[in-house]
Amino acid sequence: MARQLDEQIAGRFPVGQRLRVLDVGMGQGTQALRLARAGHQVTGLEQDSTMVAAAREALAGEPEGIRERVRIIEGDGRDTGVHFLPGSFDVVLCHGVLMYVEEPDPLLAGLARMLAHGGLLSLLVRNGDALAMRPGLSGDWAGALGAFDTVSYTNRLGLDVRADRLQTLTATLAGIAAPLHAWYGVRVFTDTAADGAEIPADVETLLAVEERAGRTDPYRGVAALLHLCGVRG
Repeated sequence: MARQLDEQIAGRFPVGQRLRVLDVGMGQGTQALRLARAGHQVTGLEQDSTMVAAAREALAGEPEGIRERVRIIEGDGRDTGVHFLPGSFDVVLCHGVLMYVEEPDPLLAGLARMLAHGGLLSLLVRNGDALAMRPGLSGDWAGALGAFDTVSYTNRLGLDVRADRLQTLTATLAGIAAPLHAWYGVRVFTDTAADGAEIPADVETLLAVEERAGRTDPYRGVAALLHLCGVRG
């Protein structure tokens, strides 16, 4: 997904421009730190205090120049209007968050308002059109059968969460003036890998295959996750 995001940034902004990035639900700060290392000014918003502590610990290990480019705020992504003025950011990330939000439309509308004109909204969501793939490939036929007609599922943490359908999100993005510009599949072939599985020796080939599949029909349509990129009009 990082390669996909970099592709979209490179195609939308001048080379060398220091972007204002908001990472909503930043987790332990993986993407925030990566973008700060690339020279961008990054604000991370995270409501989980454990994740905030992990992000701050990771940031503390970075050189001073990178630490100065990252601000971490503990707060709810649905309250962006409390923390920031409209149009304050060039790029807004919301990765792995929507599945925990029962009513995502208000959150998405708030994120779109944070973008300057021409800004990029990057979403990573669970693919509601492919929920039967994981149980089906694991031989859980009852689970696969039940997954066709729902967007609810239980994730690997044992939490009951929800997925999003491409068609629905496309309509939502159009309605909040950040229409879909590009979309990719993420974890097309590797979704059934066990947690903690050993990284294969040919990992670069694996990544190349996933990247190719993630932008190619029909493979991207059955990916476990969807990466959607909207542009603020």
